[in-house]
Amino acid sequence: MHKGLVSIVIPFKNTAQYLTECLNSILIQSYKNWEVIAINDHASDNSLSVVESFAKQDSRIKVFSNNGTGIIPALQMAYSKSKGSFITRMDSDDIMKPNRLQVMTDLLLKHGKGNVSVGQVRYFSDRGISDGYSRYEKWLNGLTALGTNYSEIYKECVIPSPCWMVYREDFDNCGGFQSNRYPEDYDLTFRFYKNKLKILPCDETLLLWRDYDTRTSRTHEHYAQNYFLDIKLHYFLSLDFSSKRPLVVWGAGFKGKKIARGLLERNINFIWLCDNPNKINKKIYSQELFHFSKLENLRKPQSIVTVANETAQKEIKSYLQGLKQRSSIDYFFFC
Repeated sequence: MHKGLVSIVIPFKNTAQYLTECLNSILIQSYKNWEVIAINDHASDNSLSVVESFAKQDSRIKVFSNNGTGIIPALQMAYSKSKGSFITRMDSDDIMKPNRLQVMTDLLLKHGKGNVSVGQVRYFSDRGISDGYSRYEKWLNGLTALGTNYSEIYKECVIPSPCWMVYREDFDNCGGFQSNRYPEDYDLTFRFYKNKLKILPCDETLLLWRDYDTRTSRTHEHYAQNYFLDIKLHYFLSLDFSSKRPLVVWGAGFKGKKIARGLLERNINFIWLCDNPNKINKKIYSQELFHFSKLENLRKPQSIVTVANETAQKEIKSYLQGLKQRSSIDYFFFC
């Protein structure tokens, strides 16, 4: 194993038009001790030839073909070929800032094992960035600047998949890419959280995150909302749920119903709250919906909040805080 070597794993499929920018951004990194392990996930365009041309020019770039199908098998294969003491991932359609590897390795070397180095991100697109992505970028960077990413882990993925780095030993202890659960980046984030890896604050933009209509996260079923909800519930029940406390679900929209079904399938009792007068005292899945004031009569409840409206979220948070309840202990926002 090479001391200080950074292994950059890159699965790619049909991103030929972006790969040159991506790989060039790695070639100009100020930190030079790196290797790229690029895995061709059965591309049907000329992506493979683009990567192979780079590999011929620089021996640090190695390319292989995926023995399986999909991002997870590609990541697993890439990791099996890697030799670095630092592990990071890059997406084949994004761009590294020239100092990304230097900043991340410096932070890890300074603070040692047991940490995750992350960077701020900036979305870019030929057509402009939607309000949703703009708000996500601002929210994510705000957490990253303070290293408080885990505080809102149940809302959305709080570590950008192409902008993290860890020691190999820590990565192995978290199960690496061995999990087969999608979305794979969110699952890995939860395993960092589970294993208590500390997120190191960063106030620098280290990644340019490309958005376009055919990006995998926009088009593949594995990144649909129901997969995110499945992961949230899975890890909540295994990491933060107390079976000795009454469980409350707020909201009866799509997300609330999905969480309710998941709890019923696991035979976990819960109290369902809402503030919609058309639903209060009605039943969904044979579960009665109650006015949210019922919470005040419960002893040490835990709440899963699935209400998406931002104004309503603020009101709910204020209400819970007024009851002396604590975020990430007594209540968890799932959106």
